[in-house]
Amino acid sequence: MKNKQNNIILGIDPGLATTGYAFIKESDSKILDYGIISTSSKQEFSLRLEYIFNALNDLIKKYHPSSMAVEQLFFCKNVKTALLVGQARGVILLTARLNKLPLYEFTPLQVKQAVCGYGKADKRQVQEMVKALLKLNKIPKPDDAADALAIALTCQNSKKFFDRIR
Repeated sequence: MKNKQNNIILGIDPGLATTGYAFIKESDSKILDYGIISTSSKQEFSLRLEYIFNALNDLIKKYHPSSMAVEQLFFCKNVKTALLVGQARGVILLTARLNKLPLYEFTPLQVKQAVCGYGKADKRQVQEMVKALLKLNKIPKPDDAADALAIALTCQNSKKFFDRIR
């Protein structure tokens, strides 16, 4: 059952070794939880994907988000890495679909623009703005979790627009 009263946004920074996640309340940007889902490169690939799926499902059952925001893949020099992350991202998108969560997708440029007001902001600038916007004492760690918080904030700021055009 979805939590319609609090409208919780789940932000996801997809990865195979490390997937960042963050749950924030849409109404007041209160952080409910954030962290990472980690898999070992020593595990069989399909088991790593299954672990991401199961861990994400467990988190969804615990927090009952009303929507999910996921960062889109960007082109990188290592094609093999991009393909592996793309498969992990596919599992994440499927998890959203199976849980009937509305899905919002943002490019890294859109996240930087929404959080910092500048699409070419560096990682440190994004982290400092996440800290300021969420009124935190320190930059959230690890980086993938901080990125997931930025994605959730981007969704929060963009959701009204997207909901009007859907």
